[in-house]
Amino acid sequence: MSSFRQQIEGKLRSRRIIVGVTGGIAAYKSALIVRHLRAAGSEVQVMMTPDAARFISPLTLGTLSGRDVPIEVFPEDEEGGWTRHVHLGRWADLIVVAPATAQTMAKLAAGNCDSMLTATILSATCPVLICPAMDHDMYVHPATQRNLSTLREYGYEVLPPEQGELASGLIGEGRLPEPEAVVDHIIKRLNNSGPLSGKTVLITAGPTQEPIDPVRYISNHSTGRMGYALAEEAQRLGASVTLVSGPVAVEPPRGVEVVNVITAADMAAAVEARAGADVIVMAAAVADYTPENPADKKIKKSGSEEQSVRMTRTVDILQTIGQNRREGQTIIGFALETHDAIRNARAKLEAKGSDFIVLNSPTSESGFATETNRVTILGRDGTERELPLMTKADVAAEIFRVALSLD
Repeated sequence: MSSFRQQIEGKLRSRRIIVGVTGGIAAYKSALIVRHLRAAGSEVQVMMTPDAARFISPLTLGTLSGRDVPIEVFPEDEEGGWTRHVHLGRWADLIVVAPATAQTMAKLAAGNCDSMLTATILSATCPVLICPAMDHDMYVHPATQRNLSTLREYGYEVLPPEQGELASGLIGEGRLPEPEAVVDHIIKRLNNSGPLSGKTVLITAGPTQEPIDPVRYISNHSTGRMGYALAEEAQRLGASVTLVSGPVAVEPPRGVEVVNVITAADMAAAVEARAGADVIVMAAAVADYTPENPADKKIKKSGSEEQSVRMTRTVDILQTIGQNRREGQTIIGFALETHDAIRNARAKLEAKGSDFIVLNSPTSESGFATETNRVTILGRDGTERELPLMTKADVAAEIFRVALSLD
């Protein structure tokens, strides 16, 4: 038995899971998802859309699941079969659609039910997990993104696709996560494991880039490593995590929803749209100023020895969410200081309306572009916890432990 199957053995005992398979090339991964779910002890009912059978055989999935695989809403030669979707929608503890194509998501968003799978989801009384998989251009199309937003509004959870090589040969976002990642997410989802289970966490990370002209911008040295470590730790603690990230070269943790942004204005809009999260951690190095009038063409060198760029203030994202916080919300900010560190960080804590400020200073072993960090966690109640030099992963764990009283 593989090490992964040994790890998950018995983790889903007595759980009842519907695996929906739709018509995309990633349907081949569904077979392994079903095998792993069975190995974890769950009962599995596979459902397929008609087009899914073009990619993988119902016989294969039926053999692996130990159950017949319904496709049509009105199955032939099955008395009372036309109400089966209602009973299955009440039988399941979870419905996971993997892969979920753009077509199926559009149908679900519109409430269409032209297959056993879509009819069952419309009838379901259990949670629904959507795992999109398609080519990158289809995934980022406004229609697809609008449908995903609608599905989230319905209460469906979305496991974001991964970046990588796609069936078209292109490289981009749209890959179905590996079966092990999908099953691991299902186990966490159903077992409510971790002290942050059922909580939503919003994290910002990385720099912003403020354009001067089409080829130049103002930015900083942030690599995003601290924010990404926080996202991984929040997910480990059981939270549903959204990571709003400036341009970085760091791989996000599997299962974390990543919202890529460029400018401070982009980041402000992304945070505002998700500001209802239970916990908000503002770890990004957001530009304080941006060019007032970016040129639409490259600025050419002139005969003058000097060149000036007029700057204007950006939105103070941390202060904005602090002023509009909801009851019970925890807000954690970051401050990077080069002098009078404690005094400046404490002043920021009071001005921004945060619960905590994580103070760090740029050195050869902490701050930007390092694997380690040395921080001090300042609380609104006057507490002050100075941490020794630690890896950023360990710092992330300590931030959540202190800020959320996790013991």
